Amino acid sequence: MKFEGTENYYLGPELGEIVNIAIAMEKPLLLMGEAGTGKTQLAFEIARGFGAKMEEARCKSTFKGEELCYIYDAVLRLNDSRFGSGESGRDVNDIWDYLRFGPIGRAFLAEDRRVLLLDEIDKTDSDTQDNLLDVLEDGSFIIREINHKVSARQKPIIIITSNAKRELSDPFLRRCFCHYIPFPGPEEISIIVRLHYPDISELLLDACLHEFYRLRDGGFEKPPATAELLDWIGALRSEADTGEPGGGRALRHIGTLLKRSRDLLKFRGPGPKTPWR
Repeated sequence: MKFEGTENYYLGPELGEIVNIAIAMEKPLLLMGEAGTGKTQLAFEIARGFGAKMEEARCKSTFKGEELCYIYDAVLRLNDSRFGSGESGRDVNDIWDYLRFGPIGRAFLAEDRRVLLLDEIDKTDSDTQDNLLDVLEDGSFIIREINHKVSARQKPIIIITSNAKRELSDPFLRRCFCHYIPFPGPEEISIIVRLHYPDISELLLDACLHEFYRLRDGGFEKPPATAELLDWIGALRSEADTGEPGGGRALRHIGTLLKRSRDLLKFRGPGPKTPWR
């Protein structure tokens, strides 16, 4: 079982090596790097490449490790005990009717091997990360209400992403294989663009990359990343005129590249207001 990239995802040699080692050794793979470098997309492409189902959690600061595994709906059970469960088919005496499994629980209980994505784990607090340590390493968790152990029927392919909003704990890092995805240079970016737009002209590609890297070096609060570049090229190609994208403050569709108001104002700069689309 080896992942070699897809027609929509460029897999560099170093990244490909760590991905396949993690899959073979059934270890979580923690991907770090700035937003827009393809960390999240990699999990979806692995699932697509293997024809596997995805289970994903878009992490939030309010998440607790347990709810990624399961949730016991005590309020619903109490309501059913007082007013009846109607035609729902729930049995108030059967706790399993009131358990809802999260993405980790569903991945562990599945008969097939799934891809489990924990996206932006750095948004959670250290307690949540610590609660996941043994779960991810051992492939099991306990349903506390009935002291029942759920073990993975097949260990999922676990992809975890981090934008480094906050530091992850050392114990958590020890249980993962880690890889930092650097921002790609012009040669790699060209390959990525051609995967999405195989018929793009050399003229348009060169012009777009020149302006793109100029913006990335412009000291903006949120410089454009790969995803923004692809959106921008798509916007340019949607027009009848697919020539050069313009330059300076006349750059077309700047709102696809810069997303924060301060960056847009900085881009416009002082002087007469130059309209952009």
